[in-house]
Amino acid sequence: MRIRYRHYASHLSSWGIPASYALAAIAAGLTFPRIESHVLPGLVSALSVSSATAIYSSIASGMMALTGIVFSLAFVMVQFSATAYSPRLVLWIARDPVMSHALGIFTATFLYAVAALAGVDRSGSGKVPFVSLWLVVVLLTASVAMFIALIQRISLLQINRMLIFTGDQGRRVIATTYPSMKPAVAVTGSDDFRASPCTQTLIHHGSPRSIQAIVMPTLMNLAEESGGVIEMTAAVGDTVVESMPLLRVFGARLPMDERKLRNGIEVGEERTFEQDPKYAIRLLVDIAIKALSPAINDPTTTVQALDQIEDLLLRLGERHLEIGKYRNSEGKLRLVVPFPAWEDIVRLALDEICFCGANSVQVMRRLNALIGDLIPHLPEDRCTVLRYWQGRLKAKISRSFTDDEERSEASKEDRQGLGVALE
Repeated sequence: MRIRYRHYASHLSSWGIPASYALAAIAAGLTFPRIESHVLPGLVSALSVSSATAIYSSIASGMMALTGIVFSLAFVMVQFSATAYSPRLVLWIARDPVMSHALGIFTATFLYAVAALAGVDRSGSGKVPFVSLWLVVVLLTASVAMFIALIQRISLLQINRMLIFTGDQGRRVIATTYPSMKPAVAVTGSDDFRASPCTQTLIHHGSPRSIQAIVMPTLMNLAEESGGVIEMTAAVGDTVVESMPLLRVFGARLPMDERKLRNGIEVGEERTFEQDPKYAIRLLVDIAIKALSPAINDPTTTVQALDQIEDLLLRLGERHLEIGKYRNSEGKLRLVVPFPAWEDIVRLALDEICFCGANSVQVMRRLNALIGDLIPHLPEDRCTVLRYWQGRLKAKISRSFTDDEERSEASKEDRQGLGVALE
């Protein structure tokens, strides 16, 4: 339920956080002056009623204008970045909690100033409540701090920071998903679980949804209790549609609770980075090939994306990727989950960039350097695929460049694309 809670919390933050701030501000603005007049009648501000009214009015009108201007510009920048980079990537920035808290603080400052204004000169007393006045100053200071934090978040939309952000998400998932070495687990029994009868199938019903995460402990416990093997038929990142099977159960003594089985699979409207390092590579490739489109024509951005892709490939290549079979403490197979093989990951990382950047000397040189850098650092069984792609890259260069000099230049290894060629 931990993953599911985070899923609901992310949806709550888009509207629940600003609404909470707004309700709290209205309640505070209407109650604080009344409480002060009864509990602390002698604690009043030295400001005159006219000065306090001017302060409240200025803060309220200023925050209203600031909120409109700031978030209008922020949404324009997010929309522009969605077209320039990838709408799937920019959505993560748009849903950052800082955005929701900033909108909440701005709204709270405006609403509190308006509500608390009624407490000034209450019942013709000619007094200005001290605590209520300083609370609006505190909210104004908090608004300035959130404005600075918001500017820093929006600065993530710069291309280099966007690439680093995406690469960081991929590195985090790789570190938490794949072990550095193959675990030494004794295997008992046969892995041919399909020889047993299929006792249960879990079907997806509803609109198309993406598999965001699989709660391994939940499914392992269910399989252990029933004595069967659960096979996931959909991988993390797949989109499932109506009547598509999510998983199958083989050889179970008793049927499993369908509700508990569904709790073991986290689905949502879109893919997430959780348990899915391919998603980070997918987004980096999206940025890279969009930069190569005739409308943008920015191969340098593609080179920068390849810097992050190379780092992710290096980390994945050094880890044990064959983690799809989960066993109990006795070594018996209980859960089978599809994970991408090394060949699938390399194809995702290189195929589209190689196709779209076939006519760019800069991109070809960077791709040559990427493969040339990976081969000496990865195990031999991983290098077979890289050598295959090395041959494909040479063939692509031969077909794309008819001029001998251009073909020679494109065949060199250069980590900057057009920088210092490696001999």
